[in-house]
Amino acid sequence: MYGIMSHEHHHHEHNIKRQIVLIVITAILLAVAVFIEHRFQLPTWQLLLIYLVPYLLIGHDTLKEAVEGIMHGDPFNEHFLMSLATIGALCIGFLPGAETQFPEAVFVMLFFQVGELFEGYAEGKSRDSIAHLMDIRPDQAHVVRDGEEQTVAPDQVHIGETIIIRPGEKVPLDGMIIEGTTALNTVALTGESVPRDVAVGDEVISGCVNQSGLIRVRTTRDFGQSTVSKIIELVEHAGEHKSNSEAFITRFARVYTPVVVFAAIALAVVPPLFSSSFMDTFPTWLYRALMFLVVSCPCALVISVPLSFFGGIGGASRQGILIKGANYIDILSKVDTVVFDKTGTLTHGQFVVTAVHPDTYDERHLLHLAAHVEHYSTHPIGAALRAAFPDEATDGCAVTEVEEIAGQGIRARVGDDVVCVGNTRLMDAVGAHCHDCEHCTGAGTVIHVAINGEYAGHIVTGDQVKDDAAAAIASLHKQGVPRTVMLTGDREEVAHEVAKQLGITEYYAGLMPDDKVAYVEQMLAQRHNGLAFVGDGINDAPVLARADVGIAMGGLGSDAAIEAADVVLMDDQPGKIATAIGIARRTLGIARQNVWFAIGVKLAVLLLAACGLATLWMAVFADVGVTVLATLNALRTLHVKQ
Repeated sequence: MYGIMSHEHHHHEHNIKRQIVLIVITAILLAVAVFIEHRFQLPTWQLLLIYLVPYLLIGHDTLKEAVEGIMHGDPFNEHFLMSLATIGALCIGFLPGAETQFPEAVFVMLFFQVGELFEGYAEGKSRDSIAHLMDIRPDQAHVVRDGEEQTVAPDQVHIGETIIIRPGEKVPLDGMIIEGTTALNTVALTGESVPRDVAVGDEVISGCVNQSGLIRVRTTRDFGQSTVSKIIELVEHAGEHKSNSEAFITRFARVYTPVVVFAAIALAVVPPLFSSSFMDTFPTWLYRALMFLVVSCPCALVISVPLSFFGGIGGASRQGILIKGANYIDILSKVDTVVFDKTGTLTHGQFVVTAVHPDTYDERHLLHLAAHVEHYSTHPIGAALRAAFPDEATDGCAVTEVEEIAGQGIRARVGDDVVCVGNTRLMDAVGAHCHDCEHCTGAGTVIHVAINGEYAGHIVTGDQVKDDAAAAIASLHKQGVPRTVMLTGDREEVAHEVAKQLGITEYYAGLMPDDKVAYVEQMLAQRHNGLAFVGDGINDAPVLARADVGIAMGGLGSDAAIEAADVVLMDDQPGKIATAIGIARRTLGIARQNVWFAIGVKLAVLLLAACGLATLWMAVFADVGVTVLATLNALRTLHVKQ
């Protein structure tokens, strides 16, 4: 897959260089032909032969495309229109009383190729903006087999094998560090320039670059299922999903082009039929028909509109936002309701200790005992207690007689003390008289601790709000998204606190997955434009699929996120939602600018042509000039404001 894209990139570069050479040579030959025409009085047929040299040199590809279109039953394309117009311009000089249009014919074809050159350059820039993701694909992996290091292709490494990654090398497969520490550069994946520090036990994602230390990694996915492969596959297929605007332009061109051809024929033939002398007026109307053909060519629309959307996808990818297709840019630009899942989206989804309130011991000792009791627990709260007191594994305290009491907590002997850690029911069961937390707001979970049957205090744990979550909600409101909704299975008190802290307009708590779908269905029936649902891409897959556009947070390394969502935010930052909507609106705005600009200029020149005031040079500008300008305008979608 990568080899094919690399080959296409080199082929594209070769075509650009070839076009430039042909344009320069043709321009020189055209200048020579014009000099000969004005210097020497040659017969018309000899002048034709002289002008045919630059014409065929620059136009042979266009003529070939036109012929192939006719052979395949699809003649009405821009190549056919250009060929018909320029051949007509070459022949018009042989009609009685008509002036030769040889330079104009060559120039139309030359300028058309200049337009093609700009189109190719712009498309190349758009592809480059996405192709930077191709750079994340590793070329090799150093795998340890039978005690020896072997260098193999990444797709030859199996799950569970150990690979060595040295400083400066790309991470070839997803896995977990089993030895070493380092900093990972994730900019190609997430757009985040700050390196991420990792150590033993941390997961690493394929496509990152190891910056500082040698690490050994046990692979957890084979190459075909790795993050880098899935991202590349997603990006490569992004262009297959056309936006409504693109689909309309495509349908429009299929009907519009044949209508233009027959209208041009009618324009050339019908008016002379009503004149006193057909042959005297036919050259004038034929010339106007040729101008009509050139002006009416829908190149600017057919090229610039898809290019705008493609550029928007590319610009978003540089920000760590993967949009699966241009159709989702359409939807994103119209979103007026954003619905969030709470856990893992607006919050980190991991419990942390937020407060320690001892009754008879100091904070450190209370936390020390609780962490020891929870040493073997798999519960998230247990992990939070252990993380808050990382020295518990090395302080030498013996933990014995561990007993987990379902629905209540854990009891264990730490040294000479019997320590119970759990809820109020466990405290009642051991005769410890606990009390409510006076300082809690209701958003946290209170863990009570009893030592030798006496109440010792309590520890508060909670799921922390992400640092940029409040700013993300504020940015959405500032962008004109009036409705932000939070759905959560958590308690009412927790939901209220988070919604108040973030400035969310409404929330619904205590929901099961089916309830979330029902609420989204209800909001879809109420919404005016578009509804986006933001979730973690795993538990929220049904809702992601049901929304107008599903946005997966924390998509980095998550198969379900990449598969279920329409948009994947790879760096787990809620602020990127507003960025994605901003990119979509700007992309759609640029596409509309191109449409109105192209139609406006073409109509103006057509009106001038109808009055006999337009020239073929003006027609060339109305087609190729407008195409070049619209293409350059479309390139603006690649540049995303930070």
